[in-house]
Amino acid sequence: MDRDPILLTPGPLTTTLRTKLAMLKDWGSWDADFNALTARVRQGLLQIIHAQDSHVVVPLQGSGTFSVEAAVATVVPRDGHLLVLDNGAYCKRLGKVATLMGRRTTIATRPEQLPVSAAELAALLQADASITHVGLIHCETGTGIVNPLAEVAEVCQRLGRGLIVDAMSSFGALPIDARQIRFDALVAASGKCLEGVPGMGFVFVRKAVMAGCEGNSHSLAMDLHDQHQYMERTGQWRFTPPTHVVAALAEAMVQYQEEGGQPARLARYTDNCRTLVDGMAGLGLRTFLAPEHLSPIIVTFLAPSDERYRFATLYAEAKAQGFMLYPGKLTAVETFRVGCIGAIGHTEMQQAVDAVGRTLRGMGLGPA
Repeated sequence: MDRDPILLTPGPLTTTLRTKLAMLKDWGSWDADFNALTARVRQGLLQIIHAQDSHVVVPLQGSGTFSVEAAVATVVPRDGHLLVLDNGAYCKRLGKVATLMGRRTTIATRPEQLPVSAAELAALLQADASITHVGLIHCETGTGIVNPLAEVAEVCQRLGRGLIVDAMSSFGALPIDARQIRFDALVAASGKCLEGVPGMGFVFVRKAVMAGCEGNSHSLAMDLHDQHQYMERTGQWRFTPPTHVVAALAEAMVQYQEEGGQPARLARYTDNCRTLVDGMAGLGLRTFLAPEHLSPIIVTFLAPSDERYRFATLYAEAKAQGFMLYPGKLTAVETFRVGCIGAIGHTEMQQAVDAVGRTLRGMGLGPA
């Protein structure tokens, strides 16, 4: 095989050679050139969602979950009350994070195959005045379903509650405009739809909100208010930054703009998704979600009901052919997931479908 395996996962994902090469240079963490690189990345991130006037963006070392925890810890006061809208595994993780931090947390659960309901949210907020903030996963990576961000944001604004958005799997691909959608914090990461490498998250915080966040955090390392103040004052990270990750993200963002930004990236991912779903249907594989709820980020497929099916075999054989799939995240039914994001296109997606088809036939499953 003359290429690295294609990562059909929701991150880490397949990156371009240009992005990989950007990591071959060593950077001094306090050097003026690296500080300028960090500033350029921060400014570019704000521009993607038109948030230059309304929000600040604070980068943070670690996986995206680190930044989710940092956002909740910084934005929700210690006596606050977070309502988590739950229709999947990553929603549940958000609730666990908030609970472990000692924040009062209420979980509002919906079936995993349905988007959260703005009408139900409004009823919950009107029934409980103690709720100060709402937590929403924009694209629930456990299933791939997209939740109604604009509608949820409208309810929160109308009823005077803060909104924290986990946009980990949607940022850069699905449209988000801070001029039209009001949120207190929005979290994403380097190794998702911007097609950088993992190791850095970032949190957009509304300027008026950030001003009142001092002292909220339970953690030194994850205090976004302190990180922001230090960066504004010095241009530097408080603690050792992921220098190579920042450099890779800077290069990935150049390519993002060259491709045509969010609309072009969404168009490519949408074509990837269509190629995948149509091809898998030809192999007799059905999606967990109804067609109207599918997203162009990641697709969850129902496992074949035949007793000869083993995900471990599917994974190993697909990997041997150059494609790495993702296990399911559901508990009630057996599934597996295939990501549509990364530096891949129609050709790679069709090759992945062909690899799955060959594997299923080798297991005695699927059309001959």
